[in-house]
Amino acid sequence: MATTPDYIEYVCEQISGTGFVRYRKMFGEYMVYVNDKPVLLVCDNTVFVKPLDCVADKLKDAEMGVPYQGAKAHYILDIDNAQLSREIVQILELVTPLPKPRKKNLESAWPASKNE
Repeated sequence: MATTPDYIEYVCEQISGTGFVRYRKMFGEYMVYVNDKPVLLVCDNTVFVKPLDCVADKLKDAEMGVPYQGAKAHYILDIDNAQLSREIVQILELVTPLPKPRKKNLESAWPASKNE
């Protein structure tokens, strides 16, 4: 079961006030960004948090789950608890680096050879 549009909107509402919140569809599921930093993974209407030391104390009682086949276990965030969700997102936003810019495809940047 894929994440529904209503659910991803709800997730973003729950963490509003933590910065500029947006989401992006990736591989059929969603990544939630705060201030352009990837902080939450949402798969099958479940919110996953990477198991980092900085959130371990706050999520010590949280369930663990695997967001997709082959992934490592992540914390499952109780997104219905808006206060906890905002606290976790604020911590993650501080420690998460901005993604590195993608390199442009050099093949498409060069004109085609006349000999082709």
